[in-house]
Amino acid sequence: MLGFSDLDRIQTCNLLSRNQVRYSVAPRGLLFGGANISKLYCDIKMKRTIFLFFLAFFLLSCKKQQTKNTADWEYISQNVQLKDDGASLSLKTGKFSYTIAKSRLPFRKAILLNASLVGYFTELGIEGRIIGISSPEYVYSENIRSKVGAGTIENVGNEQKYDVEKIIALKPEVIFTNYISTFENTYEIIRKNGIEIIFLDEYLENEPLDKTRYLLVFGELFDVKDQAEKRLKTIADRYDSLKVVATQTTEKPLVLANEMYGNQWFLPGGKSMLAKFIADANASYINADSESSGAVPMSFEEVFAKAGDAQYWVNVGNHKTKRELLQINPNYTSLPVYNEGQLFTVTQREQVRANDYFEEGVVRADKMLEDYIRIFHPTLLPPGALNYLKELK
Repeated sequence: MLGFSDLDRIQTCNLLSRNQVRYSVAPRGLLFGGANISKLYCDIKMKRTIFLFFLAFFLLSCKKQQTKNTADWEYISQNVQLKDDGASLSLKTGKFSYTIAKSRLPFRKAILLNASLVGYFTELGIEGRIIGISSPEYVYSENIRSKVGAGTIENVGNEQKYDVEKIIALKPEVIFTNYISTFENTYEIIRKNGIEIIFLDEYLENEPLDKTRYLLVFGELFDVKDQAEKRLKTIADRYDSLKVVATQTTEKPLVLANEMYGNQWFLPGGKSMLAKFIADANASYINADSESSGAVPMSFEEVFAKAGDAQYWVNVGNHKTKRELLQINPNYTSLPVYNEGQLFTVTQREQVRANDYFEEGVVRADKMLEDYIRIFHPTLLPPGALNYLKELK
C-alpha cells in the first residue's frame, strides 16, 4: 500500500464522487488513477475515524472514573478532605493521610497540643473527651480551665517542651495538634507507643467558613456528626445572612490591618482570611489587590502610601491604649487613621494570656463577621456589643 512517506508531494486531493478524485500527485514518477487514490483516501479516513472513536471513549471513561473517585471525598476545606470507606474513615490534612478503623471510633480520650482547637470541642459539647492539654494558661474556656484546676484534664507541657512521659502514661487514643517540624522526634516517640497523632493546621485556611467546617471532622471522629452538621449549618446560614445585610449600604470604608514588628509591617495579603472578612463586611482593604494569602512584609513608608484615606485600623494586636501602641513605632502618629480614625484590637474577650478570638473565634466565623460589620457600618445591625474586637482609645 502506498504510504505518505512514498509521496514526493501532495498538492490537492478533492473528492468529486465515490469513485473519482481530481488530484495532482507525483509518487516517485508514478501516476495513480482515481479509483486507487479514492480507496487509499477512504482507508485512511476510516482508520482515523475508528481511532478517534476509541480514543474519545477511553478518555470519557477515564474522566468518569476520575470524577467518581474525587466525589468519594467530602470537601472540608482546601487542606482537609474526609472519606467514609465503610469499615474505616480516611482523612487527608495537608500532606498527611490517615486511615482509621471504625472499630477504633468514636475516640473517648484525646489530648490537645494547641489551644486553637479547643473551640471545636466547646462548640460540640465534648470537652469531657479531653484528658490532657498543653499550655492551659492560653485556654479561654472556663469549663476547661476548671477541669484543669480539678485535675480531670492534665497539663502536658508547652510548645517549648511537651511532657512526653505524662502523655504516654495518660494513654490517649488520639492527639490533635498543629504540625511543627522541630517536634518530629517527639511525634515519632508518641507514634511508637501506639497513639494516633492527627495534624490539623486550621490557621492555614483562607476562607472563614472552611475553618468552621472542621466541625465535621470532629463530628465523625467523636460520633457527634448530627450535632456537627447542625452547628455548621447554623453558623454558615447566619454568616451568609450577615453578608447580605452588609450589602445594604453603598459605603465601603477603607481599612488598614495589623501592625509593625521590628522594621516590617506584615500586612495580610488580598487572599488572606482577614481580607475575606473585610470584603464580606462590605469594606475596602488597602492590600486587596495583593494575590498573596499570607502576610506581605512592607516598610512603614509603603503602608503609609496605601493607608492615607483609611478610616479604620483593625486587629491592632492586644494593646491597652493608643499611647501604648506608640511604643512599637512612634511614627504611627503620622498616619491619618491613628489621629482621625478608629482603631480596634482583638482583646474584647481576654483573660490574662487567654484570648477567645483565637479559640471560639476560630469556629464562629459568623460572630467574627458580625464584629467587622458593626465596626464598618454601625447602623446596619441592632445595637449590641462586639464579640472579639475592642476599640482602642
